[in-house]
Amino acid sequence: MKCLAVDDSATMRRIVVNALKSIGHLEVIEASDGSDALAKCDGSIDLIITDWNMPVMGGLELVKQVRANPATAKIPVMMVTTRSVKEDIMQAVEAGVSGYILKPFTPQVLKEKIDQIMAAASGAT
Repeated sequence: MKCLAVDDSATMRRIVVNALKSIGHLEVIEASDGSDALAKCDGSIDLIITDWNMPVMGGLELVKQVRANPATAKIPVMMVTTRSVKEDIMQAVEAGVSGYILKPFTPQVLKEKIDQIMAAASGAT
């Protein structure tokens, strides 16, 4: 499975990449913001994991752009963020996120959420 990890913090991208690798997802591409992610988002991406707050293009706008493009609309997108307010979570769901995890997280929580998202995505096709 090919994952795209999107976060403006190189440290947070490294945490996500290391967590993904520890649970068996060895092919991970990194992007520093939503615009960078869109440029790297092609038919080979199986899952996007994105932060919310980023310069240039944030995670919420990235989700909207991914969903608006027929070539990428079905790619599951997981939001990993510190934004825990109910209204923010609802806004992300309305934009089309497939899952939502609060920072900090453990690799086990990440794995469980990815398994859940990927099972739902495969059942929907």
